[in-house]
Amino acid sequence: MTERDLPPLKQGLTTAEVQQRLAAGLHNEPLPPLTRSVQQIFRDNLLTLFNLINVLLGGLVFITGSYKNLLFLAVVIMNTAIGIFQEIRAKRQVDKLTILSAAKMNVWRDGQLVAVDQADLVQDDLISVTRGDQLPVDVVVRETTGLEVDESQITGESEPIIKGNGDELISGSVLLGGHGTVQATVVGHGSYIKQLARSAKTSHRTTSQLLTIINRIIKILTFTIIPLGAALFISTLMRGSGQNRAILGTVAAMVGMIPEGLVLLTSVALAAGAFTLGRHQVLVRELPAIEALARVDILCLDKTGTITSGNLKFERIEPWADVAAATVQTTLAKVVSAINDDNETAQAIQQGLGKPAVTPDEVMPFSSGRKWSGASFAGQAYVLGAPEFIFREVSPALKQRIHQLAQQGFRVLVLAKVAQLTTPKPTSPEALGLVLITDELRPHAQATFGFFAKQDVAFKVISGDNPVTVASIAQRAGIAGADQLVDMSQVGTEPDYDQLVATYNVFGRVTPQQKAGLIKAYQRAGHTVAMTGDGVNDLLAMRQSDCSIAMASGSEATKSLADFVLLDSNFDAMIQVLNEGRRVINNIERVAALYLIKTMYSVALTVIFIFMRHSYPFEPIQLTPISSLMVGIPTFFLALQPDYTRITSRFMKQVMEIAVPAAIAVVGYIMVIDLLGAEFNLNFATTSTLNVLLTGIISLNALLIAARPLNRFKIGLVALMAILFALAFLVGGQIFSLVNLLDWQLAMIYLPLMLSAYPVFVLLQNGLGRRVLSKIHWK
Repeated sequence: MTERDLPPLKQGLTTAEVQQRLAAGLHNEPLPPLTRSVQQIFRDNLLTLFNLINVLLGGLVFITGSYKNLLFLAVVIMNTAIGIFQEIRAKRQVDKLTILSAAKMNVWRDGQLVAVDQADLVQDDLISVTRGDQLPVDVVVRETTGLEVDESQITGESEPIIKGNGDELISGSVLLGGHGTVQATVVGHGSYIKQLARSAKTSHRTTSQLLTIINRIIKILTFTIIPLGAALFISTLMRGSGQNRAILGTVAAMVGMIPEGLVLLTSVALAAGAFTLGRHQVLVRELPAIEALARVDILCLDKTGTITSGNLKFERIEPWADVAAATVQTTLAKVVSAINDDNETAQAIQQGLGKPAVTPDEVMPFSSGRKWSGASFAGQAYVLGAPEFIFREVSPALKQRIHQLAQQGFRVLVLAKVAQLTTPKPTSPEALGLVLITDELRPHAQATFGFFAKQDVAFKVISGDNPVTVASIAQRAGIAGADQLVDMSQVGTEPDYDQLVATYNVFGRVTPQQKAGLIKAYQRAGHTVAMTGDGVNDLLAMRQSDCSIAMASGSEATKSLADFVLLDSNFDAMIQVLNEGRRVINNIERVAALYLIKTMYSVALTVIFIFMRHSYPFEPIQLTPISSLMVGIPTFFLALQPDYTRITSRFMKQVMEIAVPAAIAVVGYIMVIDLLGAEFNLNFATTSTLNVLLTGIISLNALLIAARPLNRFKIGLVALMAILFALAFLVGGQIFSLVNLLDWQLAMIYLPLMLSAYPVFVLLQNGLGRRVLSKIHWK
């Protein structure tokens, strides 16, 4: 790079130069959106295997000329339309919040420091960067007193790397310490972060457990539906039935086997959850994260910003070793000014003591791993930070005084004179004074933590501060087990994390690597772990966690990584996030059984009627009242009901406890009706009508059980579905190919069957669901 390529510091590019670069295409580009495009939403909802099968089946029905049997396509179209609408609505909400939370960069232009969107950066822009920033373009360092950078996306190591003037930095790098001015060298497609798409994101996230199970079921059905349908069609023709009867029976069987709406319901519920959370100022970056957070039973958090408000205040300084108070205070002000950090602690001290003009000889910016910062000027070096990380061994007197102050809730830092600014600890430190910082408890902290405790979510406080200080504040906030604390600076280089997490609840003086180690240990113990963070010291732990939450007031690096961003930095919003996730998952687990009842009995009947001499017992149109009134419509409303109980991962077990008994009951009654039809010479129209009646009644019983615990709304919903089902026979008989049931001779057959349906279903459920299936550990 030549001299003429270097824009003047504190001046930057002119407006004309920016326009020239924009015209030449030398500008940055936004990162890929979090959501799918509208075109992709339409494509992914329309072009599915089951939709293709339904269209082919519709074509076969069309050939028969029985056009009313095409009504099943209306249900498919309506389900698809609802899915598209809900996902587009959620997309717009997420996109709007993404714009609001989008990071801006401070850039020198025309001699002014202005904030611009990352997409508006151009080549050679001078960017002012500081701790917590994530570089959106490749740069070269123009001016700095020392930058510490995380380049783990290329090195694979999270250890900080010191960068000075003239050093190159790749996009995606996270600034762990220091500040300075950098010049954009590569923007747009050529930058490293664009080549990796989203370098801060890692692939450790697991997909939705619900969608995984449902997709596994669908995969099995995919290899089942077509061969079973073909076998049924051929066997029906070989028995001498007409082509039209064979087609309608086969279509009815295959339509019954397709759990239309099950995948849709899950996707729609997650999308609706994202939309609801967006209205509460929570940005959802990954839909499966809603489910992950709903399963969380341990929530790890830092003290600042969650338990406390994060509004730090410099309280006072206590001189040490007979040093004059005025001298210590003046020295502290100069040290903080020389280091020139812009973190909350530095800002609090500067607000209390001012910012005198100092020209430093050397600066060591604050680092989360080192836990101290320092500067040398006028021939003397000083450091400010955690005493355990400054001294090789803290003196008993100093340790006792720090402990006393920490018990009062103070955050205690040590100002020390040192011989040299060496890492990891400075050379020959001598304490000059203790700096006391206070942080107020959040107004609703106790109520929030109390709510989570009632929801069986345990809190673990993982902080870089003194464990006694952290424990004191945690106790004030009402966090259980706050008296079980440990100083992580004293556990050695290879601590037994499994023993630590089993013993303690409050972890102080934790390094970023230790935070990740603790999260990993909780996961090994079988817990689902969420991590909240707002600073670069939380990045490793957030990557390791099952679900990560960032405050909007935190660093850009943490926000780009997090699954959730609390846009108003209000931790109380976590109540809504947890509730929404649990509502979605609990309701889907409950209603999924209703979808699979039809799938199970359809598969079983198809196999049976391949070898029977009679035709398949339904026509496609006859399944519509069952599919819509006993499954589609009620599950849509049940999926929106409040249910905030803890997730128990009982998906398959709950499905089996309801779906298997119901499917067995349906198959059994259809076999009975088939025998009665042969005994009393009932035609196909009559037996198929009785099959619809008994199948609907059993499905109604399953709906009633799935709706528990019952309330007025649910009772009303089930009653309405029952009334509409009755009207399908009384009013819509001709539409749905149902014969008139108002016949006393026919009533002598179906009334005893109807009366026996509920006790038979309950008997099957008790025998299978509670005796046999309860012994199986369904995952």
